[in-house]
Amino acid sequence: MTVPLRAASYFPAPRSQRYCSQCGNVLTRRIPDDDNRERDVCDYCGAIHYQNPRNVLGTIPVWEDKVLLCRRAIEPRRGFWTLPAGFMELGETTAQGAARETREEAGAHFELGELFAVIDIPQVDQVHFFFLARLTDLDFSPGEESLEVALFAEADIPWRDLAFRSISTALTLYFEDRTRGAFGVHSRSLPPGVAAPVATVPSS
Repeated sequence: MTVPLRAASYFPAPRSQRYCSQCGNVLTRRIPDDDNRERDVCDYCGAIHYQNPRNVLGTIPVWEDKVLLCRRAIEPRRGFWTLPAGFMELGETTAQGAARETREEAGAHFELGELFAVIDIPQVDQVHFFFLARLTDLDFSPGEESLEVALFAEADIPWRDLAFRSISTALTLYFEDRTRGAFGVHSRSLPPGVAAPVATVPSS
């Protein structure tokens, strides 16, 4: 049975596979010659199927003293708030991907700024990149992956309802830099957390 497109779950391609994409034979999980870690190897045609971290790209869109957030319409964490962000597509730069995701999820018009934060999440094989962005008007609307979009002052950020720890980390760094009056480029690595990606409330 064909599942309707809008009813389908959204998820990246599997991180491991059973069959070789080159010849169709069953793969073996082993350490190839001249390597130092296990890979999916085809012992029939010799293909080695490498897996690499996935890049997630997003922005921190700002209007005056407020930040634009999107409430997710898809899993994981449907109904929770997030910055506009998503997986990098082939053939685009990190800046292009961040801008595309912001247009798709928030329908926003903006000027893209500098890279602001790089957040490593090795336990899920991802790296999250966030760019600063300045909204040029208040004409924004939710895309297909958002239930709603709204502007929040720092005091009104729904910290306990943020979708992912990378979002709360990026927002915390943003408000800290805004308070001191200068924005830098930040690098953070998130340690393994609880099973669900529960956002943490920054200390005051």
